[in-house]
Formats: sequence, C-alpha cells, structure tokens
Amino acid sequence: MGEGVKVLAQNRKARHDYSIEETYECGMELLGTEVKSIKDGKMSFPDAWAEIIDGEVWLRGFRISENPFSSVFNHDPDRKKKLLLHKEEIRKLERKVEEKGFTLIPLSFYLKKGLVKVELGVCKGKKQYDKRADIRDRDTKRDVAREFSKALKS
Repeated sequence: MGEGVKVLAQNRKARHDYSIEETYECGMELLGTEVKSIKDGKMSFPDAWAEIIDGEVWLRGFRISENPFSSVFNHDPDRKKKLLLHKEEIRKLERKVEEKGFTLIPLSFYLKKGLVKVELGVCKGKKQYDKRADIRDRDTKRDVAREFSKALKS
C-alpha cells in the first residue's frame, strides 16, 4: 500500500488459516451510512468470503453495524456487498476459484483517496501441519534475530 492509505482493519486469521496466492485491490459498492460506519471502525468480518455470481463479485459474511446517528433510512448490516473489479480480473478470478481448493478472502480494508477499498486474496486452505511449520519458522527467525542483536550489543 502506498502514501495516502489508511488501514481500517486487517484479517490476521486469514493469513494464518490460508496461504495467499494473489491479491487484488477492489472497490466496494456501499451506502452512505455504511461508509460512515466503516470509517468509525464498526465492522466485523471473521468469516467473510467473496463469491462470483453472474460475472459479479459479491462479499458475504461481512457485517457493518448500523450507524446510531442516522435516521430510519439505515442499512441492513448483513447484506451482501458488491465488489468492483475489471471484467478481465473477474474472469481470471473465476478460473482460479474453479480450481480445487481456492477461495476468495478479504485480507484488509482501507481508505485510499477517501474511498473504501478491499484487498482480496486468492487463498488456499492450510493443513494443520502447514500452520505448525509456519509457527516453527517464525519462532526460529525470532530467535536468530534475538541472538544477532545480542551479538551486536556485546
């Protein structure tokens, strides 16, 4: 991500449970009250995913809480949201998702030039032993960095 980008939320669980093959930046089709709630951080997406229906990408399982300061014209918190991508990107995603084991998972939500964007990942589920190997590698790197910093200080 570059300059002028404010990260609103990240999906750390997705990075633990899935190996990420590719990422795409998507816009979202939102209502005004949804944008206000997202900017206030009132969103939840622990089990969110995206699906392709009739050449359009839809985000499911993403909850945006109602804005308490809006009138009776509030939005439905659990409605599916349309993601905005180019047709070529959607076709490429569709081919990838048809492969065995791939799914579309939102990795992060951020503001870019005042617009809400989603980082969508083409992910494959990790097995339990893959997760253990990742944890082992991370611990090893941390230990090496600790030893290296001790050697520099002495």
